[in-house]
Amino acid sequence: QVQLVESGGGLVQPGGSLRLSCAASRSIFSINAMGWYRQAPGKERELVAAITDTGSVNSADSVKGRFTISRGNAKNTVDLQMNSLKPEDTAVYYCWVYGRELGYARHDYWGQGTQVTVSS
Repeated sequence: QVQLVESGGGLVQPGGSLRLSCAASRSIFSINAMGWYRQAPGKERELVAAITDTGSVNSADSVKGRFTISRGNAKNTVDLQMNSLKPEDTAVYYCWVYGRELGYARHDYWGQGTQVTVSS
């Protein structure tokens, strides 16, 4: 069964830091890109940051200079280091993978989501 296992969410004060981690199951043997989306209450899901298998990064303007995305040595993991957090960063963060399993076409995979709350 394909799984994306997320960890690292929680409550943090404004200006603080959190690190999100996501590990994709090995059954996704070909990964083209990994990243993080977020969805705040009453808003649409939006891209936070993504990184391709060649290392290219795409990130939202609102997080540039504060958030850093990286892939682990195992290539099936992706981390999001979030610094200088703001209340407007409060959302459910979803791990995303674009890849394929053996016998299937490439498609999007999603994690279950982890809550990030920035509040004093």
